[in-house]
Amino acid sequence: MLFVTGKLAEPALRRVLHDMEPPFASEVAVMKITVAALMTTPWIARFLEVPPQTELVLIPGLCEGDPAVLQERFGVRVEKGPKDLRELPRYFGQAALAPDYGSYSIEILAEINNAPKLARGEIRATADYFRASGADLIDVGCTPGVPFPDLGAVVGELREAGMRVSIDSFDPTEIRTAVAAGAELVLSVNSSNLEVARELAGTGSGVVVIPDLGEGLDTLDRSIEALERWKVRYLIDPIIEPIGFGFMASLERYAEVHRRYPAAPQLMGIGNITELTSADTTGVHALLLAICEETGVRAVLTTEVINWAHGAVREIDIARRLAHYAVSHRAVPKGIDDRLLTVKDPVVLEYDEAELRRLHAEVKDPNFRIFTDRQTITVFNSEIFVRGTDIQEIFSQLGVDEASHAFYLGRELMKARLAITLGKTYRQEGALSWGYLTPPDDVKSEHVKLTQRSRKARGGEAGKRGGGKASKQGSGREPV
Repeated sequence: MLFVTGKLAEPALRRVLHDMEPPFASEVAVMKITVAALMTTPWIARFLEVPPQTELVLIPGLCEGDPAVLQERFGVRVEKGPKDLRELPRYFGQAALAPDYGSYSIEILAEINNAPKLARGEIRATADYFRASGADLIDVGCTPGVPFPDLGAVVGELREAGMRVSIDSFDPTEIRTAVAAGAELVLSVNSSNLEVARELAGTGSGVVVIPDLGEGLDTLDRSIEALERWKVRYLIDPIIEPIGFGFMASLERYAEVHRRYPAAPQLMGIGNITELTSADTTGVHALLLAICEETGVRAVLTTEVINWAHGAVREIDIARRLAHYAVSHRAVPKGIDDRLLTVKDPVVLEYDEAELRRLHAEVKDPNFRIFTDRQTITVFNSEIFVRGTDIQEIFSQLGVDEASHAFYLGRELMKARLAITLGKTYRQEGALSWGYLTPPDDVKSEHVKLTQRSRKARGGEAGKRGGGKASKQGSGREPV
């Protein structure tokens, strides 16, 4: 494997590779450029020399351009690595750990709440959003006592758009209307409306069967016997209760149903927990989907009504894959998929002060580099080396008075402070990691900005030695 880098990052890259002790032969190609992130794939294609035994070329993740340019040029596989070379051990570890990761056994029903009160366009837009987020079925939530004259048309429109649809109603008339229009699942039936389920025999539509209101699991037996006699497909929902209203007892019901009916799939309405608990939903979803995976739950119903539950469908889509992999492979769900870590990073990547001072000694230009560790921010260029925790105090020592540079450094220092506060890895000019919510880096614009700053530093007043504060007003990305 050939690792491509620039001059400044070479020592750090070699240390990382040494500490990794990779199970493959590796070489480092140091290009004639200071900052590795400024390389482009066409530029690399012009100057890189690839040894004949090379099977894979790994270029820095921040390099601009398509690796296919290099593959065509050298006839070997080329990949972009992580955006920070300190992530290389994790990059290779995850790839080796979960090559078949991604399958799942639980379907997602995403409910459009109070659909009768919504305009048709709003219903369709919500359904499109849920499907794009990973929902398998769009659940049309009816409202008791509120007429829904457009129900058939709504279900029909969603079906024509290629969506699978369920209907959330106890009303036999609404159930018949929705099933006639193409709904494949009815939420829910018990002894009070069970007769409508008889009409579903032979239609292919199924039902979710629940205990009688206020009664125990024993009331399921009669309903299930009838559904099996009529040959109507069903899922069992023992009903999960909000925290403080029998939450633990309701979880025990799911385990008991799994023991009584081991072959019967269950459904869990996890919105009863996420919508009604003031807590970030990522961890809650991870735990609930693990419970579902182990207790035979094969469908979950969720909503995205309250603000902290926005993104629930996407989170469940990740959580169901993580839980399925952990259970089916008997593997602890750690270090496999970090997309549910939105507030804190899985690890904080950092350089110690001695390493930063060695790097500082190699810097010859006025562009500022910014680094963080768990407590401290470090800023340096060829003339200045500043460490501290107070960003205003740090900024005051940089001698910057040009507006655009001041804005740039203020933005980056604030981001660095936020990274320290939350336990995140800071990467200059890159987005902080927010798990599945992480925005993409605008790599192209970063290269343009940095190139323009570098040119000004070399050719303008900012690059003239002896220019006082002006010589210190460059700014630049982390060189790894």
